[in-house]
Amino acid sequence: MVDYNGRMGSVYVAGRGISSAEVERWTSAFATYLPQRRPLDVLDLGSGTGRLTPGLAARFQGQVYGVEPSDRMRAAAEEAPHPGVTYLKGAAEDIPLPEASVDAVLMFLSFHHFPDPLQGLREVRRVLRPGGVALLRTQFADLMPDLFWYEYFPSAREVDAAMYISLSAAQALAVQAGLTPGDDVVEITAEEPRTLQERYERLSHRALSTFEHLPADEIEAGFARFAEDAERDPDRAMPVYSATMLVLTRPS
Repeated sequence: MVDYNGRMGSVYVAGRGISSAEVERWTSAFATYLPQRRPLDVLDLGSGTGRLTPGLAARFQGQVYGVEPSDRMRAAAEEAPHPGVTYLKGAAEDIPLPEASVDAVLMFLSFHHFPDPLQGLREVRRVLRPGGVALLRTQFADLMPDLFWYEYFPSAREVDAAMYISLSAAQALAVQAGLTPGDDVVEITAEEPRTLQERYERLSHRALSTFEHLPADEIEAGFARFAEDAERDPDRAMPVYSATMLVLTRPS
């Protein structure tokens, strides 16, 4: 398990923060798969530093709950309060909300951290109102993007693939939990830093959990080569990737 109360918690905002334009883009994409009525009450499960949480409140105009187990990450989120957001200490396996209390649940790159994914999804079903929707924004082991920076860290591709389950496995868990998964994965264009220099600067914080599983010598050598390339060609355009998401529904 990654300790977000330690080093990762201290670098997360610098390495994984997103702009207001990105928040707008993500919440607009989420709205496509959620009911059009307003307000909607939303759970941001594994809300971390609150990258998206206030944006969910602004977009959906209801009460938004950010549930996060890491004290350090939650404290960072609370530094930017929003009147429509309540942050709660809690984990996916025991969500601190009543049954049928929200219209939607967002799991944004948090599902792979659940110690018990099936129990987590059962809890998601419990807190969703009938007909409610859960958005599972995650990677899938059989649909992994071929990220360009893997060339600097040879073990990273295998580490990332091992971190996630396949799409079919995720769909099967959802069914076991009493949720109805969509037949197809949703693909959303993911905005990465646009230049090699920007990507190097963001990645150098090692705020991706991938780096917690790589050998120290591989990390050192990889960033040395990465820095040389970024200095040589800082404005090189970065490829654009598709982010995967699975839509889950609690039956009415």
